[in-house]
Amino acid sequence: MSVDDKSPSSPRRNNGESAQEAADAVARAESVQADSAGGARPPANRGSGDEPSPAERETVTETPESTIARLEQELAAKSAEVRQNHDRYLRERAELENFKKRMQKERAEAVRFASEQLIRDLLPVIDNLERAIEHADSGGNGQPLVEGVRLVWKSALDVLERHGVSRVEAAGRPFDPTQHEAIVQVPDSDREPNQVVQQFQAGYLLHQRLLRPAQVSVSTLPPVEKQGDDD
Repeated sequence: MSVDDKSPSSPRRNNGESAQEAADAVARAESVQADSAGGARPPANRGSGDEPSPAERETVTETPESTIARLEQELAAKSAEVRQNHDRYLRERAELENFKKRMQKERAEAVRFASEQLIRDLLPVIDNLERAIEHADSGGNGQPLVEGVRLVWKSALDVLERHGVSRVEAAGRPFDPTQHEAIVQVPDSDREPNQVVQQFQAGYLLHQRLLRPAQVSVSTLPPVEKQGDDD
């Protein structure tokens, strides 16, 4: 083959290489133009079909106006919650005050009528005493009155005993300062000192608590007589 036959192929090969280089230059120019225009590029780690994350959407879409609106909604919700808690506090406070007033009223009534049952039990005693007086007024030597009063006295003691009241035993017993009150001292050689000689007024206990001490006389040693000097 001659030199003239090979020479035409060289220009065709050179023209193909020049066209490829021109296309590459055009692509690079378009890329530079897009970068200079500020076009957003998708993240390298996310595919073209992936949705943006909520943080990215909020960053892109939230404006100052939307932020203010969202904060106003949150503030309104908190204000409503505060009002509900305050109303609940006021209702519970009112219920507590009503409960205190009711308890005070019930306690005052309980103290006021604490002796109701005792009085109910004493009413028959009063009735018996009235009947004894009426019987004595009708005539007689007074003995029926004495018997009636004695029965009333025993009935009254029974009523007091049912309510926890008991008499303090004093006569013939050693003097007890926690239950007895010494009115007078009686010299007595036949008794030991500090013995109850006589009871003037009975004492009473309420469930082992002293209501009133018994008033009594207490024995003491008789005074020693002084002997005169022998002349």
